[in-house]
Amino acid sequence: MATRRCLHALRHHAAAAVAVRHSVGRSFSALASHSGGSLSRSVLELETTPFRIGHLGASSSWRCYCSGKTPEDEGSEDEYEESEEEEGEIDEVSDGEIAAGPGLQKRDYTPEEKEAVANEIGYKVIGPLERSDRVFKPYEPVFAVVQVGSHQFKVSNRDCIFTERLKFCEVNDKIILNKVLLLGSPTQTIVGRPNVPDAAVHAVVEEHALDAKVIIFKKKRRKNYRRTKGHRQELTKLRITDIQGIEKPEIPEPKKPVKIKVKRDTDKQEKVAVPA
Repeated sequence: MATRRCLHALRHHAAAAVAVRHSVGRSFSALASHSGGSLSRSVLELETTPFRIGHLGASSSWRCYCSGKTPEDEGSEDEYEESEEEEGEIDEVSDGEIAAGPGLQKRDYTPEEKEAVANEIGYKVIGPLERSDRVFKPYEPVFAVVQVGSHQFKVSNRDCIFTERLKFCEVNDKIILNKVLLLGSPTQTIVGRPNVPDAAVHAVVEEHALDAKVIIFKKKRRKNYRRTKGHRQELTKLRITDIQGIEKPEIPEPKKPVKIKVKRDTDKQEKVAVPA
């Protein structure tokens, strides 16, 4: 149905263009005959130049066939596409630098600013992990609820968590998660208001990775508009090494099992001859 309407409109505009062209040519030829041929060159130029439908007064209204667009819609869509392209052209900025302004000028953080930003997120970088450090301890029956950015995690010793990409820290760096909301053990529970004072959770950065791809699909019906994009969130993998700020119960050492020797009495069965 839409194709039939398009063909009908095209036929109508073509017929109008041909009719106007013939009428204009006849009027100019009549005028040239009355004026003695002084306008013959202009008439020939007019007849040889291509005629555009957009020059018509009645048919100068713009229309995009096979869609219901208007010039205003096209302009708004072009602006939207340009804005999306500008967003997509933003270069990746490394840790410790930030892009500011349309020129993408990189900004270097001072150590004080780095510490303030990290403290606002909920962690503090201590330094790189050395080979002589023995940070990994056996399991302890203590847990904590920590906040990193806008997410909360319940962690115990030797647990592994994935957070959003943490700035100013590299792989094998030791960090302290200082926003501890709750501490618990088999004997006591400490609830913070909102944070527990003198509580800290130690962790080690193991990896900077990317999450699974998420597809973003946008569509405007009857506008011939579709956009498909993919996004992979940057993540940081942390390994919890210690929880401080609560009394830890002593874990009794496992006793070696005592082997009990059991003597089994084996009675010898006497063979009795059975008469045939």
